[in-house]
Amino acid sequence: MEIREYRAWREDEILRLYASVGWTAYTQRLETLRAGFEHSLLTLAAYEDGRLAGLIRTVGDGCTVVLIQDLLVSPEHQRKGIGSALVKAVLARFGGVRQIELLTDQTPRSVAFYRSQGFREASETGCLCFVKE
Repeated sequence: MEIREYRAWREDEILRLYASVGWTAYTQRLETLRAGFEHSLLTLAAYEDGRLAGLIRTVGDGCTVVLIQDLLVSPEHQRKGIGSALVKAVLARFGGVRQIELLTDQTPRSVAFYRSQGFREASETGCLCFVKE
């Protein structure tokens, strides 16, 4: 596996990755997704045999707060350490940042994964998360 910064938009591989995990709401507004990528703080991609296997995208100021906006690993590459490697790369890159946050589905698998990466639920830190869609 090779992890590197994702700098050049490659629509075909992005569509394939997002579709593989069922995130089609993002790809219905492809220009908005592309703009999101262009304005991201950092996007890292994991490649297996030259093919995009996973991706992590962050937003924020990079000094006081970083939000992990997207973490996707194609189903055929899941449970092989790619998601963990992508999270670890972001945590290493922003080691001095006070808050690294994310919002995820409340499933046992997601909760277990992020806990294994050292994340805690906001309520455990005396914080509350609000979302407006």
